[in-house]
Amino acid sequence: MLHKRILLKLSGEALMGDQNHGIDPSRLDNYAKEIKQIHEEGVEIAIVIGGGNIFRGVSGASKGIDRVQADYMGMLATVINGLALQTSLEDNDVPTRFQTAIKIEAIAEPFIKRKATRHLEKGRVVIFGCGTGNPFFTTDSAAVLRAIEINADVILKGTRVDGIYDTDPEKNKNAIKFNSLTFDEVLKKGLKIMDTTAFTLSQENNLPIIVFDMNTKGNLKKIINGKPIGTRVYI
Repeated sequence: MLHKRILLKLSGEALMGDQNHGIDPSRLDNYAKEIKQIHEEGVEIAIVIGGGNIFRGVSGASKGIDRVQADYMGMLATVINGLALQTSLEDNDVPTRFQTAIKIEAIAEPFIKRKATRHLEKGRVVIFGCGTGNPFFTTDSAAVLRAIEINADVILKGTRVDGIYDTDPEKNKNAIKFNSLTFDEVLKKGLKIMDTTAFTLSQENNLPIIVFDMNTKGNLKKIINGKPIGTRVYI
């Protein structure tokens, strides 16, 4: 097993499946089963999930909602997704804990680093909601921040495509895939993997990122076992 403790970043859009919005229960169940596979191998798993399938702060701000309010609305969307993922994991007999950066004590624990680490050590999957708890920061930034705080080995960014390309492979069938890249190469090529804040934080803390297709069955387990899936970004 190559990775002992991981931070899995999932976008809210990933939960839509083929829908235009909301949560696709079958997609959610598929993700839970993929996560269960690596949990059974003893991997310690933390998850940060976005909220773009329900509400995106930047989009809301562009339509006239105050940016700070819009970002808080987006944070609440991640709580909905986190609760849905927690339910699906527990339906698949995977023990979980849900922690949020904003206190919502009726449904989740507040984020406490030591408590999160203890949950991981006890074999519980920890889901982090509400991003960083601050407006103007994306869930990508939250993913990197939490990964650093819990001493994760790697960030696994699950997407709809099988890695990083020079152009959008969904729009350009001749796009070229990269199997591995250094952080410096990503910057020089102007590739958009995460927002600048998240990417810089990952680089400064020597935290590798693997971008992969979460929708292909078995990919998560293959990565954990060292198979060259997706694109790896490293120092």
